[in-house]
Amino acid sequence: MNTRYSTFIILLLSLVVGLAACRVGRNYERPPVALPSQFGNVAPSDSSIAEMEWKRFFSDATLQQLIDKALTGNYDLQLAVKRVEASQAYLKQAKAAWLPAFNATATANTNFPSKNSFTGMNLSNFNFGDHIEDYNLGVGMSWEIDVWGKIRRQREAAQATLLQSYEGQRAVQTGLVAAIASSYFNLLMLDNQLAIAKRNVELSDTIVQMIRLQKTAGEVTELAVQQAISQKQTAALLVPQLEQGIGIQENAIRILTGELPAPISRTSRLHDFQVADSLPTGIPAAMVSRRPDVRAAEMGLVAANARVGAAQGNMYPSLNITANGGVNAFKASNWFTLPASLFGTVAGSITQPIFQRRALKTQLEVAKIEREQSVISFRQATLNAVGEVSDALIKLDKLKTQQQIAGEQVATTQLAVQQAQMLFRSGMATYLEVITAQSRALQAELGQADVDRQRLSAMVDLYRSLGGGWK
Repeated sequence: MNTRYSTFIILLLSLVVGLAACRVGRNYERPPVALPSQFGNVAPSDSSIAEMEWKRFFSDATLQQLIDKALTGNYDLQLAVKRVEASQAYLKQAKAAWLPAFNATATANTNFPSKNSFTGMNLSNFNFGDHIEDYNLGVGMSWEIDVWGKIRRQREAAQATLLQSYEGQRAVQTGLVAAIASSYFNLLMLDNQLAIAKRNVELSDTIVQMIRLQKTAGEVTELAVQQAISQKQTAALLVPQLEQGIGIQENAIRILTGELPAPISRTSRLHDFQVADSLPTGIPAAMVSRRPDVRAAEMGLVAANARVGAAQGNMYPSLNITANGGVNAFKASNWFTLPASLFGTVAGSITQPIFQRRALKTQLEVAKIEREQSVISFRQATLNAVGEVSDALIKLDKLKTQQQIAGEQVATTQLAVQQAQMLFRSGMATYLEVITAQSRALQAELGQADVDRQRLSAMVDLYRSLGGGWK
């Protein structure tokens, strides 16, 4: 009998080991994605600006301080961290799925059977009284053997989901760093435009005084004075408008850092920042592996692929081992009388789903569809990333040309204002020419500041789109 039992155990273990070698689902392989050999006309390079830490890329002390505050106080980033923590908890649960589950139970009950029942008559015949007592204290165990690798696939899905949330946190950080930097450059642009507007108000006041003198001399009419005053008012109107924009921009930056609205102290000026002529981009394949949102999309695909395997495993037989043990007695005084009150049971079962009203088949079909959706999302994220890098490079190239033209335009209009004033004093130009020259100079200077800001923002966009900002 012992020999037969041993043989049965050996055969059972051999079967389990053999089945355990079978794994449901397929291992993940990155789907093919279309990638260019380089970004636009930029030659591929071994390094990329995205590899730089944000503190090296943004060297301004005030900007660094604002980004530091945002990384600790921004609420969107805090929510992303909490999503990571939740995924970590689910991963711990998935890892524990390998282990058996234990439950402790303690029960005490009393049964008063009918005196005309078989049980009641036996109690009366043997003088056991009119009721039955039962006291039980035990521990139960249930353990599913991962024969088909279903539990392993579930753990793989949980691991990928954790990495997806982690990359999602990085994506939030890269976007936050870029948002703070772009907002800061916009604030400096508004500072620059405010200084331009105030300077033009002073210049307009000088022109008004000059035309008034001309009117006193009888060389111009009151109309010329009124038009000069109107030009001064146009420049003066910009001052409160720009001050309003500065206050709103400061508040927006403070909110990004998780602080209450307040002014921002700064000493830097817009022209203190320059965009390097050469910004290495690396190669597109490296960008895919570095950019957090693309990585998050790929981890979502890994999780979806693992869930397909888990859904397949649900359709195969499951092997379960159960055991119960403890103490049991029909009298409370004998409950813990050992070893007489000890009991124990061990059982094994194989369960094969037969008809589940199509629930398992539907689960598998939906899991496969979700995997296909994840493939599409991954390819879309990759395409969007390449497109954003290309857009940023085009902006940098064309804004550089605009920057040169804007600088030349400012120099030209400023010279025109000086010449118009000289010619007006000598009677060789009208007051309208002076006012027109001043108006064009004002617009040229404001436009130059905006182009400078746009080029700095394009540099920030390139850094973010390449995957920089999470280090």
